[in-house]
Amino acid sequence: MQSPETYARAIPGALAELELPELGPVVRGKVRDAWVLPGGRRLLVTTDRVSAFDRVVGLIPFKGQVLNQLAAWWFRQCADIVPNHAIAVPDPNAMIGRDAEPLPVEVIVRGYITGVTSTALWTLYNDGVSRPYGLDLPPNLEKNDPLPKPVITPTTKATGGAHDERLTSDEVVERGLVAPELWRRVERVALELFARGQRLARKRGVLLVDTKYEFGLIDGELHLIDEVHTPDSSRYWLAESYAYTREHGGEPEHFDKELLRLWLAERGFTGDQPARQLAALPEDIVVRLAMHYVAVYEKLTGERFVPAAQPAGPRVAQAIRQHLG
Repeated sequence: MQSPETYARAIPGALAELELPELGPVVRGKVRDAWVLPGGRRLLVTTDRVSAFDRVVGLIPFKGQVLNQLAAWWFRQCADIVPNHAIAVPDPNAMIGRDAEPLPVEVIVRGYITGVTSTALWTLYNDGVSRPYGLDLPPNLEKNDPLPKPVITPTTKATGGAHDERLTSDEVVERGLVAPELWRRVERVALELFARGQRLARKRGVLLVDTKYEFGLIDGELHLIDEVHTPDSSRYWLAESYAYTREHGGEPEHFDKELLRLWLAERGFTGDQPARQLAALPEDIVVRLAMHYVAVYEKLTGERFVPAAQPAGPRVAQAIRQHLG
């Protein structure tokens, strides 16, 4: 692990955007930019922008590299379960992927009852919502309890800073969002991916608490797309910290973006307020977040993270041209 000073020095140079005009149209996302490439492919560049409560609130140095490389690592661990869109990783921040037709539903798999947002399973359960997400949950659960078995809580894709729309599995089919047979396959694949993720993480002393999967169709075949099992798309706890809190109380140590959500919530920011006014995050929270992102990568992969120089547009463009031949 690099020293805190390494991350503090990198804050001014955090990658916000990458200009590659010669590659054609670009779509700017919250934390990722995409360029259209020939042959039904895209260049996906993970930036250091960080989003919480569906708003961009700042820059975390090296976050883009962690998300890109960790997602590529997980794709390799799960390739026997379902194909994914990744073709190559020509740069620490960049991935070439196949174009896919995204399904209009995000698949959230949860192994524990937790969360801080208004749509979190714990919040709904604790507020007395009957059958949240259409689930029959046992009585008397406490926050951060493991669920009897992982559950799926589908949502629509959030747009315009709004929260995702809560759905039940029945509603996904009844509203025609996903065909019944395809949705059953999506659920099976998601649960198998989650079981693989939990098993591999636990071997490294980390708990995969819950995660988001996005799926798409490529030539009519189901593919895993976007990113997978990263600190942005998943909630992680240190197993040792979780065991301690089960005995002594308190919150387990977060190894994910939840740390930023909690920090914002403590200062009065929620999903209903304009968090983007905090575009310049204080150095102490930036350094903590950067170290947490890197720690997840190192613990899960067993590899030391060595920050690469932030990519310059021409260098990335050259790598893409070489790959495309």
